[in-house]
Amino acid sequence: MGPLWVKLASAGVRPTRQRIELAEILFGAGDRHFTAEMIHAEARALRYPPSLGTVYNTLNQFVQNGLLREIALYDAKIWYDTNIGPHCHYYWEDTEQLSDIPDEHAPNLTVAAPPGAKVTAIDVIVRVKAGADPRECPMARFEHFLK
Repeated sequence: MGPLWVKLASAGVRPTRQRIELAEILFGAGDRHFTAEMIHAEARALRYPPSLGTVYNTLNQFVQNGLLREIALYDAKIWYDTNIGPHCHYYWEDTEQLSDIPDEHAPNLTVAAPPGAKVTAIDVIVRVKAGADPRECPMARFEHFLK
């Protein structure tokens, strides 16, 4: 029983061979952002590569059990993040990549929940393109908008 077997079992996921192999791809290189298609492409190098459907099912199970964070973007593409803690993201429109916004640039949002509900998460995704004036922080315009 390796650390990934324990991680999956501790989260309530049955650690099958395919789930452990996918977990090695997902968690083996530290925090990262990816789509199911990206993981499927990486998994094709495995001895017994999973189908795209198996990759989607595994990612959804990992999300439901708190191992991954799901991030839905405006263009209907679903991204996944191994960093499940609260944080904000840049979406690079020109390269179609997702990256973390450094904590010092992230807005501090406090949003009250409606009566009878609770806030479970606040997702902030700032869309950016390369080539903008590097002296201007993309969050500056967003923080100005919030005031």
